[in-house]
Amino acid sequence: MKICCIGAGYVGGPTMAMIAHQCSDIDVYVVDINEERIAAWNSDELPIFEPGLQDVVEANRGKNLFFSTAVDDHIRDADMIFISVNTPTKVYGVGKGRAADLKYVELCARRIAEVAVGHKIIVEKSTLPVRTAETIKRILANSPHEATFDVLSNPEFLAEGTAVEDLEAPDRVLIGGESKDSIQKLVDVYANWVDRDRILTTNLWSSELSKLAANAFLAQRISSINAMSALCEATQADVDEVAHAIGQDSRIGPKFLKSSVGFGGSCFQKDILNLVYLCEFYGLKEVAEYWEQVVKMNDYQKERFARNMIRTMFNTVSGKRIAIWGWAFKKDTNDTRESAAIYVCRDLLIEQATLAIYDPKVSAKQIKQDLEYVFKQENGEVSERDKNLIENNIIICDSAFEAATQAHSVAVMTEWDEFKDIEPADLYDIVFKPAFLFDGRNLLDHKAYIKQGFEVYAIGKGLLEG
Repeated sequence: MKICCIGAGYVGGPTMAMIAHQCSDIDVYVVDINEERIAAWNSDELPIFEPGLQDVVEANRGKNLFFSTAVDDHIRDADMIFISVNTPTKVYGVGKGRAADLKYVELCARRIAEVAVGHKIIVEKSTLPVRTAETIKRILANSPHEATFDVLSNPEFLAEGTAVEDLEAPDRVLIGGESKDSIQKLVDVYANWVDRDRILTTNLWSSELSKLAANAFLAQRISSINAMSALCEATQADVDEVAHAIGQDSRIGPKFLKSSVGFGGSCFQKDILNLVYLCEFYGLKEVAEYWEQVVKMNDYQKERFARNMIRTMFNTVSGKRIAIWGWAFKKDTNDTRESAAIYVCRDLLIEQATLAIYDPKVSAKQIKQDLEYVFKQENGEVSERDKNLIENNIIICDSAFEAATQAHSVAVMTEWDEFKDIEPADLYDIVFKPAFLFDGRNLLDHKAYIKQGFEVYAIGKGLLEG
C-alpha cells in the first residue's frame, strides 16, 4: 500500500511518521507545497518539536517515510490519501471569527479530483465541520479521469507535547465512513499496533462531530475550573484543593481540572467557535450561546491575569521590565497558536511595559510574529505605535535568568519543567524589590518563594504574602 498525506503540519507529520514506523510494508509520502517546511522535515531540525518525534522520523525517513513537494505525483500513485491541511477560523466574510475556513480543504479536494486515477480512499484528518465530507464527495465526483473515491473521516485526538505517546497508545482511533471495504482497509492500517477494541467505526457525520465535541468538552472543563479560580480568590479558597476534592468524585474525575491563565493551542478555541457557528446555522441559538461562554470565560481569565499584574504592581507597569517565562501554549511543544502569553503580553504592552521573554523552544521571529498578529487592526495592518511597541518594548532572552535580571516582576506563562528547578534565592538576588511573582500555571513552590521574600500571585489563590 502507498499512503499520501497532503499537509506536513502538526498533525500530518507526526501521524504519518508513526504509521511508517509501525507499518514497514506501507510506503508513506508526506507532501506539501511549502518547500521550506519539507526541507525542515528532511533535515536534522524538524519544523515542530515533540518529544520522541525526531527518533521516529530518523528511524524511518528514506526507508518507507518520505517528505516531498511533488504533490501531484504522490496523489496519483497513492492508494489512500489523507487530507491534513490547516482549517483556521475565518477572518473575513460570512462566519467571520467563528466558522472554519475550508479553502485549503477544498483546494486539496480539487487537486485530487484533477490528477487522481483509479480508485482512491480519501481520509479527512483535518478538523472539519459536520457534513464537510459531502462537499468533498461532490468535488471528487467531477474527476476528469473518471477516478472513483470513498471518503472516510479519521479525526486526530493528539495532545501537543505528548503526540508521539498518543499515537503509540491512543485512547481510541475513530473512523467514520459509508464503504465497509474502505473502512476496513484503514482499520487494518491502525491494527498493526492498536488493539481492535480501541478502533471505533461510525457513520461519517458522527465521526466529524465527535472531534468538535471532544475538544469542546475538554475546554469546558478548563473554563469551569478557571471560573472557580476567580471565586476562590474572592473567598480565599484554594483552587487546587477544590479541584482535588471534586476530582475524587468518580463521576467527574481529576483530568483537565488544572486551573491556569487560560487554554491555548490550535484546536480548543477554533473548534468551539466552529461548533458555535454550526449551532447558529442550524437555528440552535441557546446551544450556541452555551458553548460560546466557554471561550468567553477563557478570554476573561487572560484579561484578569494581566489586570491583576497591573493592579498588584501599584497600578502601573509603564517603563517596568517584566520577565515572561514561557511563550508556547504548553510545555514540550514549540506551538504558540492561541497561547495565553500572547494576549497577556499584548495587554501589558498597551500599558507600556517592557517585556523580557524567554521560551526554550520558541524563536524570536515567532514571538514577534505572534504579537504583530494580535495587534492587527480591521484593515489587517499594524499601527506605527504598535510596531514601535513590539520593536522597542520586547527583549528576547536566552535564559530565564537573563529575562529576570533587573525585572520588576516575573510571570510564569508556560509550565516548562526547567522553571521548577530555579532556586528562589538566586532569583531574588537579581530582581527589583519588592519582588513580584505571578504564577499563571501554579507551577512553582509558592511557600519557598514567599519565604525568600517574594510577593506571589497565583491563579485561584490570589496574592500570597508571607
